[in-house]
Amino acid sequence: MLLTSQLETFVLFEGLLYKNLLVAFNYTCFLRALCCTFISAGQNPDHVLQGTGAKHSPDSRRPGADTTVEPEDATRFLSCYCSGHCPEDAKNNTCLTNGQCFAIIEEDENGDVFLSSGCMKYEGSHFQCKDSQYAQTRRTIECCQSDFCNRDLKPELPPRNPETFFSPHWLAFLISVTVCCCTLVCVTVICYYRYKWQTERQHYHRDLEQNEDLIPAGESLKDLINQSQTSGSGSGLPLLVQRTIAKQIQTVRLIGKGRYGEVWLGRWRGEKVAVKVFFTREEASWFRETEIYQTVLMRHENILGFIAADINGTGASTQLYLITDYHENGSLYDYLKFTTLDTQALLKLAYSAACGLCHLHTEIYGTQGKPAIAHRDLKSKNILVKKNGTCCIADLGLAVKFNSDTNEVDIPLSTRMGTRRYMAPEVLDETLNKNHFQAYIMADIYSYGLVIWEMARRCITGGIVEDYQLPYYEMVPPDPSYEDMLQVVCIKGLRPTVSNRWNSDEVSTWSSVFAFCESC
Repeated sequence: MLLTSQLETFVLFEGLLYKNLLVAFNYTCFLRALCCTFISAGQNPDHVLQGTGAKHSPDSRRPGADTTVEPEDATRFLSCYCSGHCPEDAKNNTCLTNGQCFAIIEEDENGDVFLSSGCMKYEGSHFQCKDSQYAQTRRTIECCQSDFCNRDLKPELPPRNPETFFSPHWLAFLISVTVCCCTLVCVTVICYYRYKWQTERQHYHRDLEQNEDLIPAGESLKDLINQSQTSGSGSGLPLLVQRTIAKQIQTVRLIGKGRYGEVWLGRWRGEKVAVKVFFTREEASWFRETEIYQTVLMRHENILGFIAADINGTGASTQLYLITDYHENGSLYDYLKFTTLDTQALLKLAYSAACGLCHLHTEIYGTQGKPAIAHRDLKSKNILVKKNGTCCIADLGLAVKFNSDTNEVDIPLSTRMGTRRYMAPEVLDETLNKNHFQAYIMADIYSYGLVIWEMARRCITGGIVEDYQLPYYEMVPPDPSYEDMLQVVCIKGLRPTVSNRWNSDEVSTWSSVFAFCESC
């Protein structure tokens, strides 16, 4: 579907581009014609060569006649020879004027040369007798002020000058070349991306067909994972199998969104899976979480089940996939908002979460042992609730590993920090010893104590239950800053309020829960 959408986008863009370029070219031609019209306007002297101002009868010499003759020229009219510019009533190629006689030679668009002469009226004659250097056609006009003087005028055409850069012809040529070059570049880019898209699609289908043989038909995810645990290294599925699964998964709908990216419900051969799509800027978190999940002997019933990880490049962007088991109850945060607990359900949730955290913190020795791992971002939103009412810990993008052989703490390069509301006091006041792994374990225990507090509020005892709230809800804003949490937790030394019913409950379990919360 994504490939089809990209193809439709390319075709639509290409059609719009061709249409706009055609309009631009027609507009260029129109501008060229318009420029030529304006440049040539006013350069043809025909409107002053004959007509008003030219006198063709003796009556016009009478004083007081209605003429346009200037006072100083009223007593003087010239007789001029006319050829090509003769008035309708001219006799013997002779015309009369109160202005000047002229002779003009000009070249038309076809290169033919014409020589003509006639009478020029007084108005504007001083300007018309001067040739313009910006004339569109080659021509020369000469004027004189005596009877039939234009018979002796022999004007010559000016030499041909090369067209200037800003002439109409050069301007039109430049615009045409620019439009053609832009069109060629755009078409080349479109063809390149279409070729690249088709090549990637062919490679995708080829790899998919080749990798189909890696997973036999009828194999479920549980079967594949069990095989990898018994016959493999215990670090998860082979990479080729992971890539094959990632390419075959179909996303169904968006089920969550966070600062790292999005979580989608997906299907692989009919089985539901969770697809965590990281933002590109969170590549370090994706790499770290993938690395932690693929640690030897990492798999545990109270750790979110890892299936596959892959990088999917679509040409325009890169998507980082992390595929895990899907749990329809969602996070503990969502579960507690709409579900109340009895004592048995509370203990089941708390115990399973503790088991998962304990497995993380425990180092397993051996040739293929497991390093000790601290979560560093434990909270109710990073704990999922399974169908059987137990918990599993997720989101290991900030986890740190401890190597007992070198006594070094492996800290991730990610710029992400833990959730401020759940940070331990030593993290807030920056007194945590970053080189001492036990300090990270203690910070996880503090966060786990806050999660227990959230569970306890939703447990019914004596018919009483509180609404779900986050820790420190009555002390800090909904999105507290470092300064807010530092002031409350470290400077004032406050902790979440403990309900009185937890102390008065006769069940010894509640006493233990209360004591644990207070110790954190």
